[in-house]
Amino acid sequence: MAQQVRAVVATAKGAPVSVQIIEVPDPGPGEVVVKVQACGVCHTDLHYREGAINDDFPFLLGHEAAGIVESVGPGVTEVATGDFVILNWRAVCGECRSCRRGRPWLCFATHNATQKMTLDGVELSPALGIGAFAEKTLVAAGQATKVDPAARPEAAGLLGCGVMAGIGSAMFTGEVGPGDSVAVFGCGGVGDAAIMGARLAGAATIIAVDLDAAKLELAKAFGATHAVLASDVDPVDAIRSLTGGNGADVCIEAVGNPKVLEQAFYARDLAGTVVQVGVPNPDMRIDLPMIDFFGRGGALKPSWYGDCLPSRDFPMLIDLYLQGRLDLDRFVSETISLDDVEAAFHRMERGEVLRSVVVIDSGSEA
Repeated sequence: MAQQVRAVVATAKGAPVSVQIIEVPDPGPGEVVVKVQACGVCHTDLHYREGAINDDFPFLLGHEAAGIVESVGPGVTEVATGDFVILNWRAVCGECRSCRRGRPWLCFATHNATQKMTLDGVELSPALGIGAFAEKTLVAAGQATKVDPAARPEAAGLLGCGVMAGIGSAMFTGEVGPGDSVAVFGCGGVGDAAIMGARLAGAATIIAVDLDAAKLELAKAFGATHAVLASDVDPVDAIRSLTGGNGADVCIEAVGNPKVLEQAFYARDLAGTVVQVGVPNPDMRIDLPMIDFFGRGGALKPSWYGDCLPSRDFPMLIDLYLQGRLDLDRFVSETISLDDVEAAFHRMERGEVLRSVVVIDSGSEA
């Protein structure tokens, strides 16, 4: 029987979000219903509210979440009722050309739930196929990755998007290795996660770059060995001076800005790697001299979701978290309720938080 639950919905472009009563159907074949325990407030949710992703309103927002599997549909074997899971938006199909070539982390046909959740009979578009600013949500079984239930939901859920994107941009896309030098441009949540990933991968020099001195101090807590205040100095010159005049082996752009990407391009060593994990606006463009692109060699690589494979990476990273080797708790700036999401968007826009995390009372149901 379908259930009615409270959820955060964006009904029109640019309009404030509101808490509505939505209907969640029973899971069908290959689907599960998850009782959401915690969900991070991510920039992507704000992009949906602003109509920057598409205009398929109304949107059911939220995607960076953890919770408990409440029920499963026919044919589901990956998870069972009662499992603690992190939701992901890369439920690999196993059949597309990327999966067939052994690259499931680039799956081109990821699974979402077939049925739709609704608001007053109108189909909702769930953010990234998830829609987790809700007491319960319906997802494809592959979007629910089982992990150790000893992890705090507020921290574990952050692997569902931003933190995984940052960690993976260093470890998987950038292929940072022991002894490498790394520069991370932009020290918000994703950038700090990239710093954490570079540290996990064994980088010897990790340079944090930002316009905000307070963010640079926090970046040091995540593992940065050096900090460059880009409002005071040329970051390209500063990075070169910190790397023997050569530039960094890997430069990670975590802002989504053409000028910053250009700085990252010139701050890397010859044959080095530039990773772009910051999400740009659709109208942004880059303009680089082709002779520099050719002459400097190396690689320019966009990073989608940190090139992660949730079934492989989420359990491993949660294990590191429980061992005290991955400080996910440090990303949680505040915990809030569903009713506070709109205000959290504004705090995020002002740069006051790394992550606001919605915590949902397990006993609250409409």
